[in-house]
Amino acid sequence: MRSSSHRPRKRFGQHFLHDPGVLARLVEAIAPERGDAILEIGPGEGALTRPLLERVARMEAIEIDRDLAARLAAQFPRERLAVHCADALEFDFGACPPGVRLVGNLPYNVSTPLLFHLARYAERVRDMHFMLQAEVVDRMVARPSIPDYGRLSVTLQTRFRMQRLFRVAPGAFRPPPKVESAVVRLVPLPPGERAQVDERVFAEVVAAAFSARRKMLRNALALRPEDFAALAIDPTLRPENLSPSDYVRVAQRISACAR
Repeated sequence: MRSSSHRPRKRFGQHFLHDPGVLARLVEAIAPERGDAILEIGPGEGALTRPLLERVARMEAIEIDRDLAARLAAQFPRERLAVHCADALEFDFGACPPGVRLVGNLPYNVSTPLLFHLARYAERVRDMHFMLQAEVVDRMVARPSIPDYGRLSVTLQTRFRMQRLFRVAPGAFRPPPKVESAVVRLVPLPPGERAQVDERVFAEVVAAAFSARRKMLRNALALRPEDFAALAIDPTLRPENLSPSDYVRVAQRISACAR
């Protein structure tokens, strides 16, 4: 049973999912199987953990709140649930087994930096299913040349196929957030579709472009006129007009010219 004695802590962005119908839809979307390696981020009071453990032999969870981590650890034997009391932003997901499935109701106050952190481990995971602010999901799946399209869109779309599954009203949480939420699925691109690019250069290019998103590309990117010509990119376009694959080509060009 869900404990209602824990007071949600604002500094951790805690909004506990409690709606049985939403939980059932989320578990159905994840479709866990007995032998799956599942790692839950931010299990909180265990509302999603419990139905997942009914389907899988064992799982792991990362919980930053020491009180909640201790409660979960006391409720389930370690051979069924291994609880890491840690900050997911600092967690080494590279230590997870290959094909790990990441799930969770992510804390909204750190969702964007956490997604950037998780993107580094795309080759390690089978898929991810997250509850997030609806506006963040909109940015994740946005196409070029619309206002929601930005650094998050480009970074994730070069690594994952993403699908917005369903929206969730504030009343499904305790306490209710001030915004709507949504569930999103991320599936890593197969090796043949992954961009071959220097990750550091790519990240710097995308960050620089969208920090000057109102400027023309010739003023937002460190490219010469001959670079724009070689890439067949109009320097009078704005950063939001380039596709993720365009940004990959820009980063590849910069890396090649630096050799």
